Amino acid sequence: MNATSDPEPIEPSVEPSVRLIPLGGLGEIGLNMMLVESGDDLIAVDCGVMFPDDEMLGIDRVIPDFSYLLGKREAFRGVVLTHGHEDHIGALPYLLREVNAPIYGTPLTLAFVKDRLGEHGLADLADLRPIRPRDVVELGPFRVEAIRVTHSIADGIGLAIDTPVGTIVHTGDFKLDPSPIDHEYPDYTRFAELGERGVLCLCSDSTNVDRPGHTRSETEVGQALAPRFEKARGRIILATFASHIHRIQQVLDLASRFGRKVALLGMSMVGNVRIAAELGYLKIPDGILLPLEELAELPPSRQVILSTGSQGEEHSALALMAAKEHRSVQVEPGDLVILSARIIPGNERVIGRVINALFRLGAEVLWEDVAFVHVSGHASQEDLKLMLNLTRPRFFVPVHGEYRHLLMHARLAESVGLARDRIFVIEDSLGVELTKTSGRVLGRFPAGRVLVDGKGIGDVGNVVLRDRQLLAQDGMVVVALTVDRNTGDLLAGPEIASRGFVYVKESVELLEEVKATIRQALAERAPATPVDGELLGSLVKGAVRRFINQRFQRKPVVLPVIMEV
Repeated sequence: MNATSDPEPIEPSVEPSVRLIPLGGLGEIGLNMMLVESGDDLIAVDCGVMFPDDEMLGIDRVIPDFSYLLGKREAFRGVVLTHGHEDHIGALPYLLREVNAPIYGTPLTLAFVKDRLGEHGLADLADLRPIRPRDVVELGPFRVEAIRVTHSIADGIGLAIDTPVGTIVHTGDFKLDPSPIDHEYPDYTRFAELGERGVLCLCSDSTNVDRPGHTRSETEVGQALAPRFEKARGRIILATFASHIHRIQQVLDLASRFGRKVALLGMSMVGNVRIAAELGYLKIPDGILLPLEELAELPPSRQVILSTGSQGEEHSALALMAAKEHRSVQVEPGDLVILSARIIPGNERVIGRVINALFRLGAEVLWEDVAFVHVSGHASQEDLKLMLNLTRPRFFVPVHGEYRHLLMHARLAESVGLARDRIFVIEDSLGVELTKTSGRVLGRFPAGRVLVDGKGIGDVGNVVLRDRQLLAQDGMVVVALTVDRNTGDLLAGPEIASRGFVYVKESVELLEEVKATIRQALAERAPATPVDGELLGSLVKGAVRRFINQRFQRKPVVLPVIMEV
């Protein structure tokens, strides 16, 4: 097994070759983007975002570093999208500001892309080119074929990318659902045909590699929800991902079956339902949807609210309901609240708070840990083995997951007979170069996480994040004073303001001690030392930090403001 610790220098291969260069999605969940490069030409598979964790204070989203791609923009042939989730399409607005390239995807995927681009004023400028399963597009030396897969969003595809040295199969996010809601089955036949013909490399989704067995079918969720809808005596509030069109379809069908009406909550829910219905991916029963105001006039036993917020996101509809801050919906005793989605790792605490708040309001709450209300959209171990056996690749690169997922997937590939030296476990910035008969790990390519904060892209880095973390943990102390520009003598101050350190009005004596410490530090300064505002600032900062650390074992951010007159 070729691990990430042994990359070779980036040098041209003497044989014809193809390079796989992950800019995101290998080493984390989300941020999915992989470059495929042959000679001077390259394409991208997906272009997604990652949503910030608790340590990324104030950050709105994270996008890949496009610098390697932009350095070769003249040779960039386009982006091919596997499906319409944000972690696969969400960074496109930021890429298309820098380079004008065609974007290929299935109709629903491109509809979601156009909607996102519209928010950035780019919808009319983008070159969006629809493809369907079994369609083939020529992109420079690449011949890219779309292959139907199932996932937790409709219209998902994997890709067969013919290159000058062989075929690369990229699964995208996938599961092998034997009974999909839309009867669009995974194209087992095409994957098997590719395996018969010969697959140079398989890049396969690793998200659920730690789950044994097969991933259950989406139809089973509807079967499990049916008795919940039948027995509920009050209102049903169901939260799920707005992109999960098949889950939404089942909720609408169940509501119709049991004589209930449905109102949609959340801008993304309303928008995605509209898009999916217009394109024919969602079949809305006649008269089932009502505005929220009209739904409220019905008895609770006839109401269903289909909402966003299954991850407890701040300001989402469900979070506002739980906090009693939603302007139109108040959770009441007798309500049944169903979180029909997987809890994304890292969101457990936030979702736990929402669930507790809903229980306090008298609702009955069901979620994945206590009831069967969700199935994953990702392949489990036996499905992953089947994909390996169908395609029978010469080389294997696990994708889409944290390092532990990638490593477990590599071991799974070994268990079905793939030789260890033909498996490459890499993370972002490392690449794999393949010829018809050999493979090697290359590195390092420019890659990393670019932070988006408001309209700022990349202007917040690790130093700023560390400052924000310090401010959040220990607060800030601002020291203002005026000195003689010639002698350095203290003329006025020091005055102290504090935020997040102590409450100033209740800490007068403590702040006087801090002032005394500053005066003493200035008085002990060597008389011959030249007056320099930056040096005085460092002197004041050091004195204040030492005093506070010794007294409280805290390390607030200290900002000296020195005026010279």
